[in-house]
Amino acid sequence: MFNRVIAIIRKETRELLRDPVYLGLAFVVPMVLMLLFGYGLSMDVKHLPIAFVDHDRSTFSRDYIDGFVNSEYFDFIGVLENNAQAEKGIKSGHTRVIIDIPPDFGRQLSSNHPVAVGVTIDGSFATRAEVIRAYVIAIHALFNERLLSDFLMRRGTAQGPMMPVQMDMTVWYNPSLESINFIVPGMLVLILMLYPALLGALLVVREKEAGTIFNFYASPVFRWEILLGKAFPYIVVAFLDYLMIYAMSIWLFNVRFIGDFWVLSSAALLYSICSIGIGLLISVLTKTQLAAMLITFLSTMTPAFNYSGFITPVSSMDATGQFIAHLIPATYFMDIVRGTYLKGLGFDYFWPSLLALGIYTMVLYGLSWLFLKKRIG
Repeated sequence: MFNRVIAIIRKETRELLRDPVYLGLAFVVPMVLMLLFGYGLSMDVKHLPIAFVDHDRSTFSRDYIDGFVNSEYFDFIGVLENNAQAEKGIKSGHTRVIIDIPPDFGRQLSSNHPVAVGVTIDGSFATRAEVIRAYVIAIHALFNERLLSDFLMRRGTAQGPMMPVQMDMTVWYNPSLESINFIVPGMLVLILMLYPALLGALLVVREKEAGTIFNFYASPVFRWEILLGKAFPYIVVAFLDYLMIYAMSIWLFNVRFIGDFWVLSSAALLYSICSIGIGLLISVLTKTQLAAMLITFLSTMTPAFNYSGFITPVSSMDATGQFIAHLIPATYFMDIVRGTYLKGLGFDYFWPSLLALGIYTMVLYGLSWLFLKKRIG
């Protein structure tokens, strides 16, 4: 049984090594894309989830919060109970900004004393963090201006402190706010979505165009043996692509990586199998290589680029965008990649995403097995 699978693997490996086009798709093009996007792509922002930890619960603190809630730049998540909830929210990505209001906020302002609030920004999306910081500073300045105006109206002179509310701002996960720290890991997700799928999309349809598919139809090889034998060499290639891109990200781009290499690699292997499965299913359903490649590009690159969280966090999308995002595997791998690179999170945070990728993979290969027509098996 496994001898037949090994024979198919050898056949596919020989064809891969003999075809310079395949080798180019497998290694050269991903490297070029990584260089182009890594050095040339930068992004700007909008819709920013914000939450507060209000230890004061005074009129002053509510007025301060209202300045952010009524701003068009922020989406108000809520007033959290404690710092542990705030940390959980920013780790999960559901919150991008946490503002911590101290317990003596109102009393200090009433006594004309300056007071500091804590501002924590998620720097995983560097360009967004820059914008967040600018917006927070602007709204903060407006609140100070209103306070000083109130002093002037009540007392006829601005005798209050020049800066009533001061900020103690920190940026988590990407303190330098360099965009390369989230663009390059994001490119890892996009490349491993597109090129393994493109390679997988040619596996069966190439045999159809050449007419050699009938040899498989008439042979005693089972359908799952065909799928496994054809997919295995390209899963290896996809994983080698991952290792190459990972090495480039660390040694060429100097991307900040604080996570566990084995967590990331395990997820990358599962994601590569899933990507090959997308191409394999399209290859089974189409009749020409051109159609297979076009469909693969449209069904992988476009959704992954727009909805996976590469440009805009999924939490900042509208309901339709979030629905689409959760239908594509790139979204789940993007969470794992950025969470591993920038936040150092482990399996305990990623098991829902890994489970989703596993289910997605089983469905893809199950459908490929179902639609691959054969006289036996």
